[in-house]
Amino acid sequence: MITAEHRLLLEYLQAQRDSVLAIVAGLDEEGRHRSVVPSGWTPASMIMHLAGAERYWCEGLVAGAAVGPDPVGVPPERVYREQWVRSDQALTGSVLDDLPRGEVPEHHRELARTVRTVLLHLIEETARHAGHLDVARELIDGRTGLGPR
Repeated sequence: MITAEHRLLLEYLQAQRDSVLAIVAGLDEEGRHRSVVPSGWTPASMIMHLAGAERYWCEGLVAGAAVGPDPVGVPPERVYREQWVRSDQALTGSVLDDLPRGEVPEHHRELARTVRTVLLHLIEETARHAGHLDVARELIDGRTGLGPR
């Protein structure tokens, strides 16, 4: 049974996910693979990072499943959308106060005290990187104000 709080947190995560893809929508292939920051990440690599983060936190920690590598040769947006389904299955298959089923490394124990803290961390992580993507998009082609929120 999903509580109202659980549903609301999932809605907030989905809103951030939607923002990420809205920000990069319409960006040409060169722009998707262009880095405008000293660290070298690109919009495509940031989306793959977000997909990998969800795979780690939701499948690996919350569900306790083995986590494989990133798919090769698949568009990042598709990888990310497909990961949402698996992440949501793990998140809705647990109660917010449940302990993660996977082995939590020491350096992630504070963020993975419960399914609730994992979900809050994913919202935070996704929002942070949506902001990074928003700035990158402006630097790449001048587009601003993208996304549903």
